[in-house]
Formats: sequence, C-alpha cells, structure tokens
Amino acid sequence: MSETVQVITSLNDERIRLFASMTETQLRHRADISQGVFIAESPKVIRVALQAGYEPVAILCERKHIAGDAADIIKACPNVPVYTGERELLSALTGYTLTRGVLCAMRRKAEPALADILQNAKRVCVIDAVCDTTNIGAIFRSAAALGMDAVLLTRSSCDPLNRRSIRVSMGTVFLVPWTWLDDYRQLHDLGFKTVAMALRDDSTSLSDPILKAQQRLAVIMGTEGEGLPTETIRDADFTVRIPMSHQVDSLNVAAAAAVAFWELAVKP
Repeated sequence: MSETVQVITSLNDERIRLFASMTETQLRHRADISQGVFIAESPKVIRVALQAGYEPVAILCERKHIAGDAADIIKACPNVPVYTGERELLSALTGYTLTRGVLCAMRRKAEPALADILQNAKRVCVIDAVCDTTNIGAIFRSAAALGMDAVLLTRSSCDPLNRRSIRVSMGTVFLVPWTWLDDYRQLHDLGFKTVAMALRDDSTSLSDPILKAQQRLAVIMGTEGEGLPTETIRDADFTVRIPMSHQVDSLNVAAAAAVAFWELAVKP
C-alpha cells in the first residue's frame, strides 16, 4: 500500500474532518486553505474536476477502489493523502453511502470577474434565488449541453459547488464558466438583453423570432413557487413563457431551463 494511503478506523479521526463533520459553509471558509474547499463525489466527476484544473487536497476512498475505480485518480494526485476504511465506517462517517466509493476534497478557484467570463458570451443563464441543489446541478448540466456560454447566480442562490449540485451536474459545474451576479444593470452595461422566464399572460412566446435575433441574451430562471421577483420581471427587456398543453401551467425550473436553452441557443 502506498505511503500516501492512510487507514481510518475511528469516526473521530481528525485527519478526515473535511469529509465528516464540516458543513458546506465551513468548507467554503476554511481559513487554512485559500478560497476554501468543496467535495467532489464519484470517480467520473472527480476526473472532470482534475481535467478542469482543480487542485485536490485529500481523497476518501473505499479500500476496494484503491486498485480499482480510483486507481487512475490516485496516480494523478501524487502526494495527496488518501484515506480509506471499510464501507460501513465511511458511510457512518459521512452520513451517506459513497457514490462509487470515492470522495475528493478540492481547492476552490478564485471567483472570476463578470466581465471576463462574459467577454465573448452570446447566451448566458442567470439563476435567481434558486436554493434547491438538485435544480442547480440540473440547470448546469443543461447549460453545458445546450449552448449556454456562462451561468450567473444571484447571491440568494445556493452554491454550485455544493456536493449534491456537483453530482447532479455530472461535473459540468467545472466546465461552464460561472460567477455571482450582484446587479442586473451589469448585464445591460455589457450589452445583454434580459429574458425573464415568467408565467404572465402578456409574456412573449419562447418561439418569437425577436428573441433569436438578439446578439446577446441573458435567460433568467427563478425559484419554483414564488418565481422571479416582480422588479426583476419589470426591469427585464423581455418577459417570456413556454407554450404548454393539457392545461399544464408550469414546468420544474430545471426542465424549463433546458427548453429555453435549446430554443434560444445560437445554433452552429
């Protein structure tokens, strides 16, 4: 067994606090690790993060995966400590059964400037006050697959580098440029027209040609239930709804985002 592999036998082992007893907020604000850390789960997701340039801090791995699913990851992370133990112990430690038996604590990158990630962007998604991590991950996956150049989030939205969000996104949170948005006027200053997705009778249809004719569009998705704030809808350049049948009035926000992205993306 490699000297970087360390066997854990106790739930109280201080070496693995990153994986066991720290909340998402505590991970983000680790004073001893610049920019904080996040936890990536499953070999596939970890590989995407490594390829995207994220720096590993520590690995937690079921013993059987050291020479199996995690072998290439461990090889790619020389000098990174690998903690292992029996499946039951690791599940008790983390509070959940590990997906494919591997977790990796990784250092966050510095938050990019809004102007930098939007410099060449034509279509972007704005996530406004969405706090469900599953929806965040699903929106990122659709944004990556369906032609969004970046994702922006209001500060009232949850962190895309939440463990569940990362897993649901299948690692696409590492592939699509993203940052926080503090004021919608920033988008207008950068030449974007804003599209508020909202259930209003006076909304423009998603298929209206005027939308596709815009050079730069920011598609704003709101939380389920309350939807977008009134002032956000009021200040948007367009208010848009997805035409629906069978008296269905709305879609899950992640499903609605996928439809909007497909319709409004700049096709090659």
